[in-house]
Amino acid sequence: MADFTLYMVRHGQTYFNIYNKLQGWSNSPLTDKGIQNAVDTGNKLASTKFVAAYCSDTTRAMDTANMILAKNTASDLDTPVTSKFFREEFYGYFEGTDMDQAWYLAGAPHGMPTFRSIVEQKSIGKAKDLLKAADPFHDAEDNNEYWQRLDQGLALIKANSEIHDGDNVLLVSHGNTLLSLVERFGNGQFDVTERPANGSITKLHFHDDQIEVTAFNVQ
Repeated sequence: MADFTLYMVRHGQTYFNIYNKLQGWSNSPLTDKGIQNAVDTGNKLASTKFVAAYCSDTTRAMDTANMILAKNTASDLDTPVTSKFFREEFYGYFEGTDMDQAWYLAGAPHGMPTFRSIVEQKSIGKAKDLLKAADPFHDAEDNNEYWQRLDQGLALIKANSEIHDGDNVLLVSHGNTLLSLVERFGNGQFDVTERPANGSITKLHFHDDQIEVTAFNVQ
């Protein structure tokens, strides 16, 4: 496997972000500010050469990725590879629910009434398990189901024979997905209780089948 850097970008602001609603596999459009998030990030990365680009198959991620690539003068990429593997966590019954209310219902019975308290006392992985348990349909992804899916996305990137040592790869994804990766590969160096900013950049270094987070939530 090549030794390369993955630039992970959170999509631009959406209307559900403004309304504080859980937005996993459901979708809402980018706001004007969200479009500006994508343009600003595109300008920051305009001179970074990407040999490959990926994104979640949600329109908020695809729109953000396309705007970033449109600004890029160092790459020959027009569109990203889209995949459901890079989607946000599926929140099941709680899709579109007020975020604070959903995490209260998941965590309060266990003495953890907020997402922050769940993560501080347990982990983001445990938050997924608690939300699935609280889902009356049990459709929300638990931690194991989530990683079975996302690991396929990581494998998809690793298997790309066009990626060589020293290359850069772009991935546009989602807030909880970024936090989940940083919790797993960040060696406890980063605060995962706060969601990364829309349009922010997180870097992951892939080396000898190991992954290391080298920057988080850069704005």
